[in-house]
Amino acid sequence: MSTFVLVHGAWHGAWCWSRVARLLRSAGHDVFTPTLTGVGERSHLLNPTINVDTHILDIVNEMKWQELNNVVLVGHSYGGMVISGVAEKMEKAIASVVMLDAFMPENGQGVIDIYPLPMREPVQAALRSGATTMPPRSAALFKVNEEDRAWVDARCTPQPIQTFVQKLTLTGARERIAKKTYIRAAAYANPYFDAGLASARAKNWRTYEVPCGHDVMLDMPERLVEILLEAA
Repeated sequence: MSTFVLVHGAWHGAWCWSRVARLLRSAGHDVFTPTLTGVGERSHLLNPTINVDTHILDIVNEMKWQELNNVVLVGHSYGGMVISGVAEKMEKAIASVVMLDAFMPENGQGVIDIYPLPMREPVQAALRSGATTMPPRSAALFKVNEEDRAWVDARCTPQPIQTFVQKLTLTGARERIAKKTYIRAAAYANPYFDAGLASARAKNWRTYEVPCGHDVMLDMPERLVEILLEAA
């Protein structure tokens, strides 16, 4: 049996993993779905200082205090930034890394550096105005299946803006982990996740494409579980 740590993306929380977690647990696996500080059920902790380091520490401490080893570490979307940083601190405890339609940062990059220029400007404008959060994007924009869109929109919360700005220091720990997988949600047109898939292929990672919107865990939970078990 495997141990999965599932890290959600921006504006989301542990709630988005409920279907996948149920399927994995019913197959006998251990599953942890920590919510990152300042969003979801931890939105009461929102403050202007929250950055990627905060969220990296959320996952590092989950792994340390739960005494987790041989972890299959999964990062969705912005969660790719988080798990890249977690690998730097917990490399020996991680057996497999899975990027799920995720940002694939290189050393010295933040989300804003990976964004194409038209998407950087709203973040920069928000920073200039003194904003400390970015409002959620609509589920329709992420091509979430129509039945779930209203539910997703009701549950997404503002994202701390510094999580889009902070640049990561990476020394290659993510690449040193034995098993590495990238999953691309092919029905969600997006240049930076296309770039993540291309980077993974260039590095000889195992790669998959699934015919659904960005929130794969909601649109195709059964298929995602199949892939995660192969990645483990």
